Amino acid sequence: MNEYRLNRSVLLFLIVVSSLWSLTACNGAGPTPETVTPTVTPTVASQRGSGGTLRMVYWEAPTTLNPHLSLSIKDWEAARITYEPLASFDENGELVPFLALEIPSLENGGVAEDGKSVTWKLRNDVTWSDGTPFTAEDVKFTYEYLIDPAVNAQSAYIYENIEAVEVIDRFTVKVTFSDVTPAWSLPFVGIQGMILPKHVFEAYKGANAREAPANTLPVGTGPYRVVEPGIKPQEVLLLGTQIVETNKIVYEPNPYYRDPNLPYFSKIELRGGGTVAEAARMVLQAGEADYAYYLTPLPIEELERLQEGGAGVVLAKFGSNVERILLNRSNPRQAAPNGERSNRDIPNPFFSDKRVRQAFAYAIDYQTIVALYGPLGKETHNNLVAPLQYNSPNTFYTYDPEKARALLDEAGWILDPATGIRVNRDSGMRMNLVLQAPAAPQGTALEKTQQIIRQNLRDIGVDVELKIVDPSIMFSDDPTTTPDNFLRFAADMQTFGISSDSPDPGPFMQFWTCAQIPQQDNGWAAGLNVERWCNADYDALYQQVATEIDPDKRQRLFIQMNDLLIEDVVMIPLVHMAEVQGVSKTLTGITLTPWDMNTWNIKDWRRTP
Repeated sequence: MNEYRLNRSVLLFLIVVSSLWSLTACNGAGPTPETVTPTVTPTVASQRGSGGTLRMVYWEAPTTLNPHLSLSIKDWEAARITYEPLASFDENGELVPFLALEIPSLENGGVAEDGKSVTWKLRNDVTWSDGTPFTAEDVKFTYEYLIDPAVNAQSAYIYENIEAVEVIDRFTVKVTFSDVTPAWSLPFVGIQGMILPKHVFEAYKGANAREAPANTLPVGTGPYRVVEPGIKPQEVLLLGTQIVETNKIVYEPNPYYRDPNLPYFSKIELRGGGTVAEAARMVLQAGEADYAYYLTPLPIEELERLQEGGAGVVLAKFGSNVERILLNRSNPRQAAPNGERSNRDIPNPFFSDKRVRQAFAYAIDYQTIVALYGPLGKETHNNLVAPLQYNSPNTFYTYDPEKARALLDEAGWILDPATGIRVNRDSGMRMNLVLQAPAAPQGTALEKTQQIIRQNLRDIGVDVELKIVDPSIMFSDDPTTTPDNFLRFAADMQTFGISSDSPDPGPFMQFWTCAQIPQQDNGWAAGLNVERWCNADYDALYQQVATEIDPDKRQRLFIQMNDLLIEDVVMIPLVHMAEVQGVSKTLTGITLTPWDMNTWNIKDWRRTP
């Protein structure tokens, strides 16, 4: 434990060093974590609904409660209160059953010896929150819903290698893959595996998917259900120059939930929208709320001040989240014949030359940025940081502004002594770039990071315009109506963090395959390859790792894929960030995992005096 963290131990930071956890199924038992999390264990079960109101505040307002139509944590967390997968991964990367009766294995016959299928046995005591029994038909329907291209499901990529989903009987479902699949445990598991009710969504399995009333008033199998009218609009706030809507979601105990003693609270009130500073104050200092989602943008000094003698504490977990700079390979300035900007067929004049990309990587002062985050940040030069066995030992770029200047000179971008800005030797084009970033409070580590990037690039002769976008707009669930959505990438660069949703890196590393490029012709829903980078060698490595069952070979393949991304400067990793939540001192039963939402075990949350 470093000196900084020791000096701040009185702050009650509960750091979960999940980057050291390994996936047992892939590589045996993982190394011992360097820090053990003193999570509070649940108390003895109380009578259902006896705990009063649980007050939650999300400074980014949820906009849909259909987890498969969103790429946003705010929506997933709110949906996870009522929806469940067959299973999920705990903090140790071990599978925990939810709707499944047991976890399939070779020993119990659930996992086929040829690696091409898995059979799930389901619980027979599960009922949807409207009283309809849950069966294997709902699992099959969820698959059919997700793979329908007209639905444009954001989680469809998890299910691409499935050949068939077969209902064996009322409570048994068999998943057959198109080839040997070492990652058999990903479909219907975790965040991307939440099961939808067939009887509710059957009429909305197509182009009308976003019109389903259940997108905002869901019917789930989880411990709580949403009270009508679902997501209820509240006030409208003017934050800077952008208008942000706030909303409210009320939950009540699911009367059909399978455990008669759960859940504990009689009501959940989730307030969405506002500012991260206000959310933190409400929980940590004033005690006006019990849980605040994602306080990571706030500086550690502010978190210190708020929780000192206050009503709440900070919980933090190190998962796979890396704050990074994404470089747009397409041109955000030039429109394609269909009017689309950042079209994959129109290259960015700045980043088509690898020497320019390398210069940008050498220009960034990584250590100064990492220092901003104190114990909530770690230095990394990788895209893939967790589990630890997939963390590449190689470093390609370090802070070296002189080398950056030399590369730009070599690439033909000459410094204009009159302006201090580089111009292209042949075309005369000025090196003026736009950096898009989510709005962060002034003085926070995220805001300071944006300023450091801008200054670092200015020091090598690059003029950078900061385009600050409210997170609720930048990460909205419908990119078709939001030009500033991160998927549309209307800038040369953008910064934000990306996380893996499972301890198997396959789906995460699939993001950078050619087929995952979001464009207007696919509704910007093809995937998360927002850099518009297409590399045949990378695609070949992904195809190889998707069927490789040898854990050592898979490890080497994932490291190769990471190194290809970093060496070619698809993105510039800045810092491995902890995710920070604010929690009332009266709450117990919260167990954090980096592979699911924090609300994954909300059935166990309780209040103590």
